[in-house]
Amino acid sequence: MKSLAIEKIKLESHHELEEMLTNEITQIENDLAVIANHVPVNDKATLDILCRDNNGQLVILQLSVSEDDTMFLHGIQSLDYVDKFKSFLKATYKEQKIDDKEKPRLILIAPSFSDAVRNAVEGMKGLRIDLYEWEYLKLGDQKGLRLQPIFSLAPPAKAKDKEEKSAEKKQHEQKPAKKKEPEAAPVENREERPFAPPELVEKPSTKPIESPEEKPKETFKSQKEEEQPKRRLKLF
Repeated sequence: MKSLAIEKIKLESHHELEEMLTNEITQIENDLAVIANHVPVNDKATLDILCRDNNGQLVILQLSVSEDDTMFLHGIQSLDYVDKFKSFLKATYKEQKIDDKEKPRLILIAPSFSDAVRNAVEGMKGLRIDLYEWEYLKLGDQKGLRLQPIFSLAPPAKAKDKEEKSAEKKQHEQKPAKKKEPEAAPVENREERPFAPPELVEKPSTKPIESPEEKPKETFKSQKEEEQPKRRLKLF
């Protein structure tokens, strides 16, 4: 039996690459849906493929059949263009359920990328830009496009959800600890009272009260003591 060798085919047609990716868009992300192709942005830049993901976020695909640093500039121009008209796109393509509150993101697809493009993408802030390298391969009578992600500026949505859930769990675990702190203070105060040193406890004064106001009270008590036997005699 003859072994089948994988042959790498050179692809020179930009239109052919665009057509293959449009038909096999799920190779990039499972939930991508194509909205439009070959959208002119200005005199020099053209948006190759406009998509939206499962969350309604707009996704721009910028393609190249060779290593080309200008595709990064065209991709940034496409981002600005779509960001300005995302409300118009939402109204035009109602069936796509576009979320115009989210900023669009960019995916660059080329056979290779220079260090300048990699460093520029890594230095971008506030935008999500992904880099994919492609190969057009032949195995026997079968041909197919192979895509390999090599750089992602932001984590995927599933990883974000996991991070948010773990943050919520940490906050939930910290809440009961905060509630227990005020309860511990009064318990310590109660235990300290019986063990207060005797020197700090005020002793009642043993001096006789010489106030003239209390003398009538003594006479009143003495009168009660004298009257008690008389009342008992009357009852018998």
